[in-house]
Amino acid sequence: MADNSKEERIKLALEAYKKGLFSSRNAAAKAHDVPLSTFKTRVNGTKCRKESIANGRKLTPTEEKILSSWIIDMGQRGLPLQISTIRYLAQLLLSARLSSQTAYVGKHWVTRYIQRHKELSSKYSRKYDYQRAKCEDPELIMGWYKCFYNAIEKYGILEQDIYNMDDTGFQMGMTSTAKVICGSETRASNAKAIQPGNREWVTAIIAVNAAGRALPPQIILAAENHQSQWYHAVPKDYMISVSKNGWANDGLGLEWLQTVFEPHTASRTLGRYRMLILDGHSSHATAEFDRFCTERNIIPLYMPPHSSHLLQPLDVGCFSPLKRLYGERITNKMQKGINVVDKTEFLYIYPTVHYKALSSPNIRNSFAATGLVPFSPERVLSKLHIPYKTPTPPSSSHSNQSFRAGKTPADINQLEAQKKRINHLQNHQLSPSTMEEAMGKVMRGAEMAMQNAILLRHEVHQLRMENRHQRQRRAAPRAFIQAGGSLTGAKGLQKAQEQEAIVEEAHQPVSRLHNIYQFCGEKGFKISVY
Repeated sequence: MADNSKEERIKLALEAYKKGLFSSRNAAAKAHDVPLSTFKTRVNGTKCRKESIANGRKLTPTEEKILSSWIIDMGQRGLPLQISTIRYLAQLLLSARLSSQTAYVGKHWVTRYIQRHKELSSKYSRKYDYQRAKCEDPELIMGWYKCFYNAIEKYGILEQDIYNMDDTGFQMGMTSTAKVICGSETRASNAKAIQPGNREWVTAIIAVNAAGRALPPQIILAAENHQSQWYHAVPKDYMISVSKNGWANDGLGLEWLQTVFEPHTASRTLGRYRMLILDGHSSHATAEFDRFCTERNIIPLYMPPHSSHLLQPLDVGCFSPLKRLYGERITNKMQKGINVVDKTEFLYIYPTVHYKALSSPNIRNSFAATGLVPFSPERVLSKLHIPYKTPTPPSSSHSNQSFRAGKTPADINQLEAQKKRINHLQNHQLSPSTMEEAMGKVMRGAEMAMQNAILLRHEVHQLRMENRHQRQRRAAPRAFIQAGGSLTGAKGLQKAQEQEAIVEEAHQPVSRLHNIYQFCGEKGFKISVY
C-alpha cells in the first residue's frame, strides 16, 4: 500500500509541475513528499519499476494475460496446449504487434512465463499404464553381454552390420505422454486430454543398425483387403501388410525378414556376417525364421526375457520419441477439430514422425546407451543398483489474485459499467491518477479483444485448413486392390493408380457421334446413331 501511495503522490507532483503550478522540480517534490532524485528521473521520462519490467519482456502484460486465459480455456475443453504450441501463439501475438514475421520467442520463454503466472501449471497428460517386469539380475545381463561380444569376435561382425529389430504398436486415435500447460487449479496429478477414441491397433516392424541407418518399416493394419487410398500417403519403399487384428504373426515376421531386411541389407554388408538383435517373441523365433538366417549368414541374438528396456536400442532411445511425436500429431489434430483417425490418416502421419524419431544421431546414441556400440556394459550394469525414486509433485498452491474495484472489461456489460464509472469520476473531479487508471482499463480491454481475435483467427484458419484436407482425402476414390498379404508402397501405388484409371474411364461420358447413318435391313429406314 505504501508503494501505491508513493506512486500516487509522484503522479500528482508530475501533473502539477507540468501545469506550471510549481516553479521548480524541488518545490513540486517537496510539496508532495516524494524523493527529489526519483522525481527528477520521472520528469526526464523514466518509467516506474512495474512498467519498466513489463517493457523489458517479449509480450505486454495484456498479451500475457490473454494468452493465459486462452491456455486455461483450452485445458478446460480437454485440449491442453503443449509448450511448443504456447510458444507459437506467443510469437503470433508478438508478430501482430510488431507487424513483423521475424518475431522470435526463445525456447525457454514458456518456462519463465509459467513461473510468472501462478494460475498456470505444467502437468503430464498421459495415461500411465504399464507393468515392466524387474528381471534385472546383473549376472544374467552380464552373461548376455558376453554372448554378444563372443559372437562379434567369432564371426568378425563389423559395427555397420549390427542390426536391432522389433515391432511396436500404436492405437490410432490415442495420444501419448506429453507435458501440457493448463490451469493450476487442476487437482489431478495428470491433466485429462480428450482422445479421438479410435483404439484400432497398428503394428510397425522397425529395424536400425549401429551406423545410424533405419530400414523402411513394415506397417501391419487390421484389415482383410488393401485399399487404394492408403498408397497415396506412404513412401514407395514401405511395406504395408494386413492381419485380422493388426498384430504381427509368425508369417509376417518371416515375410519381413525375407522381403524387407534381406533386400535392404545384403548389398550393404561390409563383412561376411550380419547380426540381428531381437527379443524372444514367437514371430521372431520360428524354425523357418532361423533357417533363413542360417542360409543368409545372419546371426540372430535373442535378449533375455523382460530386458529390452535395458538392452535393446530401439526400446531405449527410439520408440519413446516415435510415440511421443505421433501423440503430438494426434493432439494437434484434436485441436483442429478432427475426432476420427482412420488408417489413411495414420499413414499420412506416420512417415513424418518415423523420419524424425529415427534420425541417424538418435539411433547411434541408442546403441551407445545400451552399451553395445561402442561396447561398454557398464553403462547398463551401473544402473541396476540404483533404486527407483518417485519424484515429488510440484506444489500447486498459490495466492489468489486480488482485483481492484475497476476491472478491465471483458464483455459488453463490463464495458458499459466501466463507462459509467469514468463518467462518475469526471463528474466528481477525482484525482487524475484514478481517471488515468480507469481509462487504462478500457484501453486494456480493447487490446485484449484484439489479441483474442488474433488467436481466434488462427484457430479458425487451422480448422478450415484441416477440414479441407479431410474433405479431399474422403473424396478420394476407395477401391480394394488386393485381398490379404503385403504390398510395398511402390507396388500398392501402382495398383491403386491402375484401379483408379479403370474407375475414371468407366465414368467418362460416351462421345456423341454425328452424321453416322445405318439402314434397317428389314424396313429400309435410315437411322441416325448418336
